[in-house]
Amino acid sequence: MSFARRTAVPAAAYLLSASSLSRLSADEQAASCEAPPSREIKQNIELPAGTGESSPPKIHVNVPSAEISSTGPPKPPHPSSIPPPPPQEMPRVAHRQTREGMNIRSNDDETLFHGLFPARQLFHPKLEWPLWNYNWDGRRLPPTGDADADKERDRAIRKNGVTRHIILVRHGQYDETHKEDEKRILTPLGREQADITGRRIAEMVRGFNEEFGPCNVKVVRVSDMARAKETADLICKHLPDVERAAPDPLLNEGRPCHHIPGGKASASVISRTDENHPRIEKAYRKFFYRADRPKEEEKEEGEEKEVLASDVEADTTAKDSTKEGATVQEEPQPQDGDSSTPTTNGETQPPAELKPHPKHEFEIIVGHANVIRYFTCRALQIPPEAWLRLCTFNCSLTYLTIRPTGSVSCRMLGDIGHLGLSKSTFSGHHGFNW
Repeated sequence: MSFARRTAVPAAAYLLSASSLSRLSADEQAASCEAPPSREIKQNIELPAGTGESSPPKIHVNVPSAEISSTGPPKPPHPSSIPPPPPQEMPRVAHRQTREGMNIRSNDDETLFHGLFPARQLFHPKLEWPLWNYNWDGRRLPPTGDADADKERDRAIRKNGVTRHIILVRHGQYDETHKEDEKRILTPLGREQADITGRRIAEMVRGFNEEFGPCNVKVVRVSDMARAKETADLICKHLPDVERAAPDPLLNEGRPCHHIPGGKASASVISRTDENHPRIEKAYRKFFYRADRPKEEEKEEGEEKEVLASDVEADTTAKDSTKEGATVQEEPQPQDGDSSTPTTNGETQPPAELKPHPKHEFEIIVGHANVIRYFTCRALQIPPEAWLRLCTFNCSLTYLTIRPTGSVSCRMLGDIGHLGLSKSTFSGHHGFNW
């Protein structure tokens, strides 16, 4: 005998206890926390045959799909409905500073860095990567304790200071069949590459209008190796008025540090790294730095002197042109929209009134691929072990700027657009299919 009746069951009967709920996953909690939609359920009661109504019935409970009444106990919130805590700014902590560079002298411990090379030969930055070390050259003014005053001081330095431009030039293709340096000279193609590069740099330096005016090139530097000196000779033929520094052995080619990715370093590679790294790092510190800070008094005085000198020059020119017997020759007039002056060889010269910008100074360094790539990584504060990931073709230009505040940017990296495809080489490799 069976019959059906409707009865009310407390909603809490369908909810798990808190201790049981805490042991479930988020999805299981979500499923278990979905309370039955209605307080009323339907019970099917079956009475055992022959026992009569005095025997305890067997009850089968079918949970309906209607929602439980709001008069029952409160339903615990769904995990997804709990709002996340408000975002909090990470506290500013003082970053650990270390001694920058390699620990070359401590060769007692030969523990390998990830099985590649001695851990002592790993380059350590002063601040952990990728933080920027604002005092990377030791020329930043210390803070005064007044944040507003420091900000105003930096703004004045940025506005009135000098930007240094460093153009790194790799030597032309050379004869690699000899071991003696004096015999490792440029090939005919290498000399042609150097000549074209000299013309390209001369064009950059010369300028042609007020926006792209002349560049103030202070000096041309070069390593003490034959192929670099020969390249510099050919380049400087196009820069007759630029100072030429004596060859510097610090710029010679070598292994600046280990490279990653790479295999386990051999004993000879470890030895060459110990030998070459200190020299190449010294060269970097010698040539890469921000310009001297501007002095407001000297700046104002210099501007006044410059105006007076230009007035004297103009006045002297006028007097010379009006002397008895003097003849005034008419200069070729430029075309509309062109402020440059044409020459007999078809090239253009900047107008006489254009002068190099006083807040920009250029240096040209003719050197070698490994050293240039290491300099680039160091200047940009990239792990120097990445140097072999870069590629600098023969007579390519890598161009870096150092702002008065010490920020560094790369304007060109291995640029060979001036050479054309037919004259593009990487050592003995021609073209790009290698």
